[in-house]
Amino acid sequence: MEVLIVESQPELGYLWQACLERQGMKVTVAVDHDEALEALRKTPFEMIILDLILAKGQALGIADYASYRRPEARIIFVTNTSFFSDGSIFQLSPNACAFVQSATPPEDLAAMVQHYASAT
Repeated sequence: MEVLIVESQPELGYLWQACLERQGMKVTVAVDHDEALEALRKTPFEMIILDLILAKGQALGIADYASYRRPEARIIFVTNTSFFSDGSIFQLSPNACAFVQSATPPEDLAAMVQHYASAT
């Protein structure tokens, strides 16, 4: 399974990557908008883990591009804020399948990736 992680904090992205790779997934980490769009152009990702608050670029722009370029890819949005805690993210992104806090344990995030990827 191909997974894209878009996370501005490289250490967090690499922590998630290591956990997902232990589960047998192939993972690409992008730290900003441009890297994420380039990865989406090249690879048919099944799952995307996307931080809503990026240091460079707009997460919703990446989600929009993914829904156009990779409509089959499911998106798990992560954040460390209360932004979109009302569930409105699901109205803004047709690919959204989950919304969790950045502090979610990596093993739980990996289980969610497996669950939502198998649901398609």
